[in-house]
Amino acid sequence: MPRIFGRMKSGLFWRTFFLLSMLTGLSMASWIGMLNVFQRGPQVEQTAELLVSVVTITKAALTHSAPDLRRELLFELVSNEGIRIYDVKPTDTVEPPPPNSLMPEVAALVRDKLGPDTRFSRMVNEIPGFWVSFDIDGDKYWLMLERDKLPGLTRVQWLGWATVVGVLSLLGAALISSLVNLPLARLTAAARSIAQGKRPTPLPEKGSREIIEANRSFNQMVDDLQQLEKDRAVILAGISHDLRTPLARMQLEVEMAPLSDEARTGMQSDIAQMDAIIGQFLDFARPTESATFVPVNLSELLEDCAHTAARLPDVRTTTDIDADIHVMGNSTDLRRVINNVIENARRYGKTPGADVTEIDMALHVRMTGHGRRAVVEINDHGTGVPDDQIEQLLRPFTRLDSARGQANGAGLGLAIVERVITRHNAELTVRNRDGGGLVLQFALPLAT
Repeated sequence: MPRIFGRMKSGLFWRTFFLLSMLTGLSMASWIGMLNVFQRGPQVEQTAELLVSVVTITKAALTHSAPDLRRELLFELVSNEGIRIYDVKPTDTVEPPPPNSLMPEVAALVRDKLGPDTRFSRMVNEIPGFWVSFDIDGDKYWLMLERDKLPGLTRVQWLGWATVVGVLSLLGAALISSLVNLPLARLTAAARSIAQGKRPTPLPEKGSREIIEANRSFNQMVDDLQQLEKDRAVILAGISHDLRTPLARMQLEVEMAPLSDEARTGMQSDIAQMDAIIGQFLDFARPTESATFVPVNLSELLEDCAHTAARLPDVRTTTDIDADIHVMGNSTDLRRVINNVIENARRYGKTPGADVTEIDMALHVRMTGHGRRAVVEINDHGTGVPDDQIEQLLRPFTRLDSARGQANGAGLGLAIVERVITRHNAELTVRNRDGGGLVLQFALPLAT
């Protein structure tokens, strides 16, 4: 039961719960309305007959009893029947009759039997009860009957039963909504696991025919994806061997061939560029398995990448990194992400009027929409990109040469960053820096 009601935050749950509650409420209202219509007449007649009988019997008993026994009779009426008799006085403070929808009809029937001068009250002289007037030989009296002796003149029991039925109906609607939405919640959780690079637990193939077919198809899709991942790993190994082996031979032949220094340098640059492009393709296609995630000291990793970048002749780095921040992830993939961001800044984010790229790197723990996370921020001091083209930076095979300068590559650097960050269940933000340049920020879950 806790697992079922733990899903109450789901929007579909509340929509289903609201619809079931409305249906239950309308059914209860219709039932009460029909019951009220069919019972109104008998209830009015029963109440009126009860009042007339009580008043008539009491009046007859008082009229025919001996004067010395009337006190004892009045005591018996109070003790056994809850009936009190009072004289009507001009100074009596009389409240109106009970505000009940049946009261006008009850009063009309009683007056037909007891006379048009019969009065009704819910309180006389601040004494609550159901009061009816009658006369004996011209003398006026009040007959006070306890309200619990008159069924139908109070709604307390109706309200109590309606409350109980309403609460039970709401609990039933919540339970039914949870049970109906449970297969969808399982499917959503399994799809989220796939998005995070995990293999979800097979969905149970039971329930209604539609649920069985949906879960069976999903489980088959998961198996197909796993097989696709295995096939892709084999293909990647083949590409690495089949393409890089000829490149290595070409590199050797260039070294040994009788070429001018300018020609040799150009061919070596072309071979290095081809090797780098192959590496980008492999990095983009390589899966990031969540099973390989371990606690990683992100502070040391970022410091190491910053020191390595600072050794490049055209890069200057500044750091603001908190110590001992650990996250869950794959250290190799995280290092690749940071290096790709640095290389992207080095190629496209050179400071205007200078031959170097200034890169600022920061790491702090901050509160985000998903809780406390390690936030990495890397920015350059270049020209940035147009705001309406920032989203294109993360697309594969995209290079905004007009905004970020010309450079060699396949346009996969930031696409690899986005792919790896997503597999790490992290948030990636790209924006222009105030004063010029581009800012890449990603927030990683802390290691527990």
